[in-house]
Amino acid sequence: MSVTSPTIQQIERALNKVAAKFSMIKTDPVLTDIHLQIKPESGELLVYNDDFDEITRCVVEEWIDSKDENFYETNVPVLRKCIQGMQEVWEKLPILKPFSFVLIDEDQDVVSDLYLVDDCLLYTSDAADDLTRVD
Repeated sequence: MSVTSPTIQQIERALNKVAAKFSMIKTDPVLTDIHLQIKPESGELLVYNDDFDEITRCVVEEWIDSKDENFYETNVPVLRKCIQGMQEVWEKLPILKPFSFVLIDEDQDVVSDLYLVDDCLLYTSDAADDLTRVD
């Protein structure tokens, strides 16, 4: 499945809304992870905090009524790429490190760890070979 530009734009727009909401926090940094849920039947991308309070949602037209048997596996690299593209934004947010982006299913079970940031390490996939040290 090739990903279209409008799909990337919709995901990035949702991620920018997440960044904007966290950027508005003027008190002490929050302790949370960011949970993404994608629904192939409706095409929705929902984003939650640790308490599963909705941060934002959008509809990705390309995902509506997807019959792809590997829907999650197909879209994990797309989500990772969009999140990684905003690395500098995530590092500046008032979120306590380490924090992570996690893909969850409809039962709120983890499908994939998408992105983890702590002070010295970026973790961007399920493979240990993809650990990147930053100083």
